Amino acid sequence: MNRYPLWKYLMILAAVAIGFLYTLPNFYGEVPAVQVSPLRSNLKADAALMARIEDTLKKASLESTGIAMDATSVKARFAGTEEQIKAKDALQTALGEDYVVALNLLSRSPQWLASIGALPMYLGLDLRGGVHFLLQVDMKAALSKKLEAYTNDIRGMLREQRLQYSGLSREGQSITVRFRESALREKALVRISKDMPDLELKTSEDSGEFRINASLRIEAQRKTQEFALQQNITTLRNRVNELGVAEPIIQQQGTDRVVVQLPGVQDTAKAKDILGRTATLEVRMVEEEKMDPGTLQQAKAGQLPFGAELYYERNGQPVLVKKQVILTGERINDAQPGFDGQSGEPAVHINLDGTGARIFQQVTRESVGKRMAILLFERGKGEVVTAPVIRSEIGGGRVQISGRMTTQEAKDVSLLLRAGALAAPMEIIEERTIGPSLGAENIQTGFHSMWIGFGAIAVFMVVYYMLMGFISVVALGANLLFLIALLSMMQATLTLPGIAAIALALGMAIDANVLINERIREELRNGMTPQAALQSGYERAWATILDSNVTTLIAGVALFAFGSGPVRGFAVVHCLGILTSMFSAVMVSRGIVNLYYGGRRKLDKISIGQIWKPASQAK
Repeated sequence: MNRYPLWKYLMILAAVAIGFLYTLPNFYGEVPAVQVSPLRSNLKADAALMARIEDTLKKASLESTGIAMDATSVKARFAGTEEQIKAKDALQTALGEDYVVALNLLSRSPQWLASIGALPMYLGLDLRGGVHFLLQVDMKAALSKKLEAYTNDIRGMLREQRLQYSGLSREGQSITVRFRESALREKALVRISKDMPDLELKTSEDSGEFRINASLRIEAQRKTQEFALQQNITTLRNRVNELGVAEPIIQQQGTDRVVVQLPGVQDTAKAKDILGRTATLEVRMVEEEKMDPGTLQQAKAGQLPFGAELYYERNGQPVLVKKQVILTGERINDAQPGFDGQSGEPAVHINLDGTGARIFQQVTRESVGKRMAILLFERGKGEVVTAPVIRSEIGGGRVQISGRMTTQEAKDVSLLLRAGALAAPMEIIEERTIGPSLGAENIQTGFHSMWIGFGAIAVFMVVYYMLMGFISVVALGANLLFLIALLSMMQATLTLPGIAAIALALGMAIDANVLINERIREELRNGMTPQAALQSGYERAWATILDSNVTTLIAGVALFAFGSGPVRGFAVVHCLGILTSMFSAVMVSRGIVNLYYGGRRKLDKISIGQIWKPASQAK
């Protein structure tokens, strides 16, 4: 009657074993570390970099507890924060500005757990420590930048259409184009309104001068501001990846602010440096007539030819390019990694906007047989990504960058070109640093409160329901195990609200066992045999448990859908806790009850505490 088939017992056992394995990494804690990431796209995190780090640490008489390499960085662990800070300074001095050297915290869990995907939960800023920034986007600058682009577009369009104008200027948030003839103004008005629908156009006359006044429409202004904010968020997220931060929080706050939280980052200066990075592309012509060995040698010595600048290709080859910039990254609509159709080498495919396509087509038409250099600038330092010979006129606005690239480098370059530069300037208006010691104190306080609650529940259940109460406590422990394991498997971020949600989940889970035990007591009071009371108690309590948990789950889903930040973190843990509590309160507890009581043919009583009966039945 009260027996599970073998597969159910095996399922419960497997769930407990998996829960234990994936919960285990959370008990090892974290170790101070220094993370070294290549800053420039032509540098790699490889064995050579690891050897340089080992040699630098050896010369500085610093002992690392372990050095590991992944796809993007090399991480060195240390016994304490004092060695960590000394190592950071030594590595920064030895490696220079070509590498990002940042302080970090890494898990102590053994490699065999990581090999099966058992990783610790991410801890939020309030538990792990780190830095918090509130940045404000300069929306006026975003609008000015947009208007400046339209000013250049109008100037180029008028020249292309051979429409003579007496002046073009931008004053504040409007553009003024002046003509000497009314007919020319009308032709320009038609053309501008057709090509640039986001501009609101008005005409005026003053002292025999015919004018067109253009300004951004309200909808276009709002769209420009939204684009600037979202583009900056994307750019910040891409830059933060260089710090190796687990689960950074980068989200919009209001209409012009962005919150950046970097848990585990101890180096505030490095974080601010990363957030302020720029990466842009420029297209220039090569000074081919000055590329002789003598001139190059003089250029290396600092004697540059007039109107030229010296840059280097990835293989170290020097290239003299003209100072005049033909195109910048602002004209790029999209950049995607791909492959060269002829050689099969990794390449970056770029789409230019209308103005950029027109300029590029004109330059390539006039420069067939000459070399064009494409330069990538990061932190004010430029390198020649490629300098191909122009074979023919290139139209359509599609440009390909290739040459000495790996597949990963093509992805990195396309990423930088898509979101390498901020769409509008940002200013840090609030900065907070939470130390690891304060985070550890929050963890201790949060978990102490949770364990005190767990202990109080356990004492009450054992005293009030005796053996059935003890079984409920075991099921409650299994629920906590499953919940922590799920959070670890999902690599969710645990915050203080998350710990509160765990405490709430424990209360909800024990509520289900209270319903079951009271139902069993009721059936015993009604005269059922112990075995029948066990079966009926679990089956009839299930509907009530399901109803109460589903309604609470709906509230949790609503919190997740409409909340943000800590509220969503609470909702995630809350919803997972409901699901695990339904499994543990019913499946696990009944499995234990079936193992203990189910095999007895003659069961006289159940250890479930005093069964109170009405006075009429007690006689």
